[in-house]
Amino acid sequence: MKCSLCGNPLGRDEIGLSKKLISRAIQEGYCYACLSRKFRTTEAQLHDMADAFRKSGCTLFQ
Repeated sequence: MKCSLCGNPLGRDEIGLSKKLISRAIQEGYCYACLSRKFRTTEAQLHDMADAFRKSGCTLFQ
């Protein structure tokens, strides 16, 4: 899967964050850079968020 805004290839965490933050039903995803612009946050905060979701047992981050 590629980022729907910039076309960069997506990793598992980027796909998981896209689904967690936007909707599990989406068929597109966003890279860390585009997600950070969309939600007005930093990429580091998004990485921390993905780690927190993984540690809490969220199935999108296994």
